[in-house]
Amino acid sequence: MLIPHREPDVEETMLPPDYQRILAAVRQAAGPVTARQVGEMLGVDVGVRAKLEPLRGRLVRLVDRG
Repeated sequence: MLIPHREPDVEETMLPPDYQRILAAVRQAAGPVTARQVGEMLGVDVGVRAKLEPLRGRLVRLVDRG
């Protein structure tokens, strides 16, 4: 799945829906969040590593692309 690099003319609506939900959850937080906290906000079973690690990867991709 391609996540476009951040550019002035690229809007969040161009992101896949999962990534849009992640961004919305992070924005609702009062400050910095962990992958576990984002997972809890999104209803991910954070007790299962196999469910948490893909979310962590998505967060890393979003950060890497600005």
